[in-house]
Amino acid sequence: MFRARRIWVTAAAVLAVAGGVSGSAQAVPPSDTEPFTATATADDGTLPPGWRITGKGSAQQLVWRSDRQVPMGDARVEFHAGGRLLGVPRPAKDGRTFRLGLDAASSGKLTGLQVLAGGRRLDAAGDTSGSGGGHSEAAVQRPAPLPPGAIDPGKPGAYRTTTGEYTLNSVRLPGFPQPVEMQAVVVAPKGAPGKRPLALFLHGRHYTCYTPNTDNITGDWPCPTGTKPVPSYRGYLRDQQLLASQGYVTVSISANGINAQDADAEDAGAQARSSLVRQHLARWAGWSAHPDTAPPVVRDAPRADLSKVLLIGHSRGGEGVNRAAMDSLYPPPATQDGYHGPVRWKIRGTVLIGPTIFGQNPVADVPSVTLLPGCDGDVSDLQGEVYVDGTRGVSRGTALHSAVYVEGADHNFFNTEWTPGQAQAPAEDDFYNDPDQRDAVCSPGTATRLTADQQHKAGSTYIATAARLFVAGDDRARELLDGSGRRAPSADPARVLTHAVGANRGAGFLPDGQVTVSGGRLCSAVDPDPATACLADNNTGLSPHFAQWDTSKEIGRRAVALRWSAAGTPTTVRPAKPVSLSGAKSLALRVIVPPNTTGTQLDVSLTDAAGHRATLGRVRVDGLPGTGRTASYWAREVRVPLTAATRAGLDLRHVKSLALTPRSRSGQAWLMDAWGWRPGTPAAVAAPLPRIDIGRLTVKEGDSGVKTYRVPVQVSGRGSGQVRIYVTDPATGQDTSRLVTVRPGGHDLDVSVEVKGNTRFDYDVQHDLFVKAVHGAVVGAHHGGVTTENDDPMPTLTVTPVADRVAEGQSLKWKVTLSTPADVEINPTFVVQPVTTGPELSTLDVDPQWFRDNSGEETTPERPLSKVLSLALWATVPAGQTSAEISMPTITDQVAEQPESVLFRAFDNNGDPVSDGPVLTGTVLDAS
Repeated sequence: MFRARRIWVTAAAVLAVAGGVSGSAQAVPPSDTEPFTATATADDGTLPPGWRITGKGSAQQLVWRSDRQVPMGDARVEFHAGGRLLGVPRPAKDGRTFRLGLDAASSGKLTGLQVLAGGRRLDAAGDTSGSGGGHSEAAVQRPAPLPPGAIDPGKPGAYRTTTGEYTLNSVRLPGFPQPVEMQAVVVAPKGAPGKRPLALFLHGRHYTCYTPNTDNITGDWPCPTGTKPVPSYRGYLRDQQLLASQGYVTVSISANGINAQDADAEDAGAQARSSLVRQHLARWAGWSAHPDTAPPVVRDAPRADLSKVLLIGHSRGGEGVNRAAMDSLYPPPATQDGYHGPVRWKIRGTVLIGPTIFGQNPVADVPSVTLLPGCDGDVSDLQGEVYVDGTRGVSRGTALHSAVYVEGADHNFFNTEWTPGQAQAPAEDDFYNDPDQRDAVCSPGTATRLTADQQHKAGSTYIATAARLFVAGDDRARELLDGSGRRAPSADPARVLTHAVGANRGAGFLPDGQVTVSGGRLCSAVDPDPATACLADNNTGLSPHFAQWDTSKEIGRRAVALRWSAAGTPTTVRPAKPVSLSGAKSLALRVIVPPNTTGTQLDVSLTDAAGHRATLGRVRVDGLPGTGRTASYWAREVRVPLTAATRAGLDLRHVKSLALTPRSRSGQAWLMDAWGWRPGTPAAVAAPLPRIDIGRLTVKEGDSGVKTYRVPVQVSGRGSGQVRIYVTDPATGQDTSRLVTVRPGGHDLDVSVEVKGNTRFDYDVQHDLFVKAVHGAVVGAHHGGVTTENDDPMPTLTVTPVADRVAEGQSLKWKVTLSTPADVEINPTFVVQPVTTGPELSTLDVDPQWFRDNSGEETTPERPLSKVLSLALWATVPAGQTSAEISMPTITDQVAEQPESVLFRAFDNNGDPVSDGPVLTGTVLDAS
């Protein structure tokens, strides 16, 4: 699992002790079924419902348990506190429990705890679907369809097809204990002459094993006896059949072995998936050269042309094929890679379906099409938009990067094996439908929601469109992908919108660069300050353009925000140097307006270096259908011809500013960028770039002295480039960044960490480094650092009574003493147990507010304290100190009673009482 950063944590160190007074119990496997108790560390002394802290020392964990199973999906489940990422927890086998190791503590608290996945909240009102806080908007009406394009790549081709499978010896991949299967299904054309292009599919992260004729489904690997592997790799047969009919050899590979093991991978399995893809490509290259060595299904197919490869990846499979394209051009570090042979293939493009991009490291010089499902209930923030936005200015800019927004599509239905009624294993619609709060856009049966077959047909069509453009080189397919406002009729009735960067877009106005803005504001895609952020955290709905990364704040990832209450006031964007639009036919702008809005109108004007100004024309931008549960703040591409500028005599070689003047009465918009545009798809040639990979070094703290360690960084490849690095302070959680020029063999990216040794207990400390390409560079492993392991034992504890026999109205008190001081706050915790003799204190014998704070329950109806499963006591021993008091206030009543007692016993590592551990006992006497 990823361990939590040292931020916002005053973790309750639940001391597990054995013996009458002190000692330590042995750690045992954590239980995922015991009752959850609110232990400690929120402002009021308790964690929110469903949360707790267990374990001791370096094994301490922050645990959240859902009231229902959380489906195994592609988005990372993340723990956040106070608006910051704590870390990525490890899921338990029950599908409900998630555990995150707590490295360290600070003076902060675990306040504002949230569980997020793909931007959606999982712990709101017990809703694991992410629908918490949503509301039902008015029904959305669908606009008229776009005009058809010149061609329709969704139509089947002339070839009949043949289907078969192959299974090879499993492979070992770095960091994965279990071998990973080499299994695939092949669909190929019959009778196609010569060598044929190869299309390879990689599915995403899903359940791996199921029990036939039951609802039992797990993430195990290998699959236990009595269960079968979930055949996710067979979920794209319709897509394969369409491509095969058009002359492509297609193969869809299985990755269950990675899905079951990637929870512990720092990159969520991206490098492993790349290794698996390239293992298969290497086999295909060998079979193409020596057909007699191929499996029967491959021998029966036309030879594959490995100089024409299209990679298609779904969800985490999308991030995997992106990394495979990168690794094929810029080799990864050998120690991290699971393929070490030659690259005997050329990847012409990628198709990424609802993809993740945790590293935010797209390959700028390999063309891509990213399908964004408008009703994605898994990767809900549609972070795959970064495969488009994240390529701007990074390299040559000639590769087309297209975003294809499919209204009404969910995440799962692009794969038939993830689709209810079509899958062999149990499957579900990932967009949760609450019958009592139906979503106006995405609930089944709404005007905008697609059926499974409609969605899959649209996906097949646009996969074939990418193949037609990237592999076949048919430029007529471009208008279906690049924001030209044309549709492929085979995808009907799906409404599909596109925008793009790259190809024949020339110089432009990029908010990410050195620009000044008047009449509007430069806003940041990711910033905790609402005045700086493009969209505030409390905004209704999300934007794919502003998807969160691993840092709380990003520098240089921006847009231009416009807001107006009357027409006529321009927002002007001025780059540091004039831009050249010479040779362009139009100015292409990507503009966001709020969902469900219509009729936003903007006049577009240019001014040259001599001060000549021309209004190019007026654009209209309508919002996408959206609700609080969708990522519908998505940019529409609009174009205005440059003919007016030519007529006005503007010097298009030296344009100094762009102005947008609202003509609607009031409104809001965001300019993502504007480019000089002309038709055509130039050849994408990969630039020689340096590649940066960050590693992780784990060291022992030691008993004395100060040692300096450097974060492992490898820079390979050729040339020099710029990256931005972010270093997280483990004590405060604050990120600092700087721009760094890197080159192979250089030491420009040098981050050192000082480790001070001592003999006092502390938590592990994780120093994190993140890196992102800015210009002329490519990033592989984007996250690493130095982890300092505590090597000192947890102090043992003793308990002595201070006031353990008191009259009603007084407080019972005990003193907890540590054997040695620790460098972090320690919180010994005790759970209530039945008394062994005599009457027991009840809920009406203690202070009501104290009871609510420590149990989360009400005092009535009256019941013995031992019947309150959530009642616990804890002490807070500050860092550097050795003792603290625990007290329990009682109240006076008018009832004559015998002496009543209470008993609390220490927790073990699982939050269960230790039978022979320290106890707190007290007796309350009648005040009369």
